[in-house]
Amino acid sequence: MTIRHRAVRAGALLSAAALVLTACGSDDGEAAAASGGEGDLGDLTLQLSWIKNAEFAGEFFADSQGYYQDAGFGSVTMDPGPGAIETLVATEDADFGLSNAVSTAQVIAEEDAPLKIVGTKFQKNPFTILSRADGGNIATPQDLVGKTIGVQAGGNETLFDALLEVNGIDPADVTKVPVEYDPAPLVDGEVDGFLAYLTNESITVQSLGIEVTNLPFADNGLPFVAESVITTDRMIAEEPEKVKAFLEAEIRGWQDALADPAEGARMAVEEYGSDLQLDMTKELEQSEVQAGLIVTPDVETNGLFTISEDLIEQNMTTLEAAGIELDAADLFDLSLLEELLEEKPELTELPS
Repeated sequence: MTIRHRAVRAGALLSAAALVLTACGSDDGEAAAASGGEGDLGDLTLQLSWIKNAEFAGEFFADSQGYYQDAGFGSVTMDPGPGAIETLVATEDADFGLSNAVSTAQVIAEEDAPLKIVGTKFQKNPFTILSRADGGNIATPQDLVGKTIGVQAGGNETLFDALLEVNGIDPADVTKVPVEYDPAPLVDGEVDGFLAYLTNESITVQSLGIEVTNLPFADNGLPFVAESVITTDRMIAEEPEKVKAFLEAEIRGWQDALADPAEGARMAVEEYGSDLQLDMTKELEQSEVQAGLIVTPDVETNGLFTISEDLIEQNMTTLEAAGIELDAADLFDLSLLEELLEEKPELTELPS
């Protein structure tokens, strides 16, 4: 299966990073070092994968409660997406980024980008083919045959092609059309299905009073981790304490977010995403839905951000279906997370 190239290539790292930084710079999410620790680890820049909504409730808690500063960071900048996440991290214009296994693996395989996943928020990826129940009603992979599906350019094309591949569907039997992230083409009936997030567009369309059908990738042959923490090989080798400090703050933030989804939604609407006119009902539902992607039996046993050996194997099978040739060690390095949880076992605890 041929890999489709990403919209932003890692081979054009510096110029692309400059453009995205200009577009995504934000004053929200910054906190002074004086509010917590001494900032001996320096300032922190985190590249988010999407706009500042409830998807990042744990990051909002980590910032507002001073967990980043307690861990040793100075000021904290959270730059919103979408954007060239892997590019920004590979050039170290961002210390850490939130991406997914397929997108990260593709950049590593194609461009030899010096990146690793060091932990993950979503054990189950939220990608889905969203359809109207009174329209395409795509409930099984075979329901894709004969349908028109809206797919965003770049990495999402790779994911969609892999979904067809792993389910034995001839691409010629499905019409793929380019769309942006706004699900309006689905709402208006221009497409039968739309590549979406269970935690975002699916909820948005339902909020319009439209009954929807979802075809989750994770349950239909493409299990892989998402909202995964990526950083550089250099950071892992030369600044391991910085990686461990970031993971600690993230885990503490997500412990809080899981314990109080309503507060996570409120912070998204009223504080961190206050300029986005977010809907409180939708953000609260997103907070609750994504908990099912974060907390699995493995996480209940091992703790947040961990990735089991079995799940890593599933990820590698998905990458093979996507035509990405890579060894697990080229993509995952969980050694620092393991060290952290051994040193601070309380971080493995989940809210009751």
